[in-house]
Amino acid sequence: MASAVIVAAGRGTRMGSDKLFLEVGGLPVVGHAWKRFDAHPDIEEVVLVVRPDNRSAFEKLAVRLDLKQPYTLADGGAERQDSVLNGLQAVRADAGIVAIHDGARPCTDELTISDTIAAARKQGAAVAASAVVDTLKLADGDLNVSRNIDRTHLWAVQTPQVFRREIILEAMNAVRMQKAAVTDDTAACELIGQAVALVPSHALNPKVTTSADLALVEFLLSQ
Repeated sequence: MASAVIVAAGRGTRMGSDKLFLEVGGLPVVGHAWKRFDAHPDIEEVVLVVRPDNRSAFEKLAVRLDLKQPYTLADGGAERQDSVLNGLQAVRADAGIVAIHDGARPCTDELTISDTIAAARKQGAAVAASAVVDTLKLADGDLNVSRNIDRTHLWAVQTPQVFRREIILEAMNAVRMQKAAVTDDTAACELIGQAVALVPSHALNPKVTTSADLALVEFLLSQ
């Protein structure tokens, strides 16, 4: 079986409010992300990592969503990596595959989820990503262009990031033991020498970070 861990314990301070509960396309942002995984044929359980003071909001949201799969609420930690580990520890023991997803990515399509799960089953770890298409420049301390960056092999990673359960548990425990800081879950795999497959996203998969992202998300959800 595969489980989904949706990380939704942030405070959205850059937007001045809880971005996960901003209404877009008829539901809160996190509601769309939750429904995508709840409805996916490979997912048999959803764990949401939330702030302890926000549990009631998620319980009320669950009633609105008419969910198919069982869900569990786990408490968030001090840092994202702590929240992920808390979520992993709440996953059922018989889960062979775990898909970790940002609650602020509401548009992830079913095929991208399927392909990332399939790649993780084969290789142990996989991440949805898109090739970098913009021209990249390295800046100096005065915000002047220092040099051009070759984008040929550059990819922007997204979520879901999917793993065999034993691999991501080993990787996140290594992060904690080494007191390392990682910006995403695949970075933890580097600590244990685990290769990660890049899986091209089949559709735009933006993360809601600023209010300007909401218009794009609303358009994508309407398609």
